Amino acid sequence: MEASKLREAANRAPFRKFTVNLADGRRVVVEHRAFISISPEGRSCVVWDENDSMELIDVRLIQSVTVAPPQEADAA
Repeated sequence: MEASKLREAANRAPFRKFTVNLADGRRVVVEHRAFISISPEGRSCVVWDENDSMELIDVRLIQSVTVAPPQEADAA
């Protein structure tokens, strides 16, 4: 996947949580834009969870990004 697509999901306004789907079948949920950091070159990203655990991801291994549907508050 291109890092630009990942940045697009992370910078969406209003933010909607999204899931990063990896080639090995794992799924990593990004609950808030503050919980993801994409390297300047776009080769890797770090996703933090609410328990202060992190996942270092090779962006080339991302198959897709699934964005959650908008909340009712987003639609207003």
